[in-house]
Amino acid sequence: MLSRWTDFLTTDGEKPWRERDAEFENNIVTRQELITNWNKGWDCLFNSLNLVQVDDLDKEIFIRNESHIVIDAINRQLVHVAYHVGQIVFIGKMVSGSKWKSLTTPKRKSGAFNAENFNK
Repeated sequence: MLSRWTDFLTTDGEKPWRERDAEFENNIVTRQELITNWNKGWDCLFNSLNLVQVDDLDKEIFIRNESHIVIDAINRQLVHVAYHVGQIVFIGKMVSGSKWKSLTTPKRKSGAFNAENFNK
């Protein structure tokens, strides 16, 4: 996210300093390192989005030298992040096994959920 969102409106989303292949290495050792890197990426995203004005949404920007309008680039990144969150949830479910707590309505509990929430 750092590469994509640093200077989002003015420079290509693929920065010369990005080392994409290194992003797939298991070089984060501690939980604190993971959280620090996680927060750095999200902070960069939200700081950049806070700078976007309505008039910017139809401006042309580039990602890997491919033209996008800003709103499409934002949507592209939103879908990409959702994909990775799904991967994280899937791994979390595999690792947790029966201890997994559903992030939404658990399987076979929709009826009870609807009965409780729609009868208010």
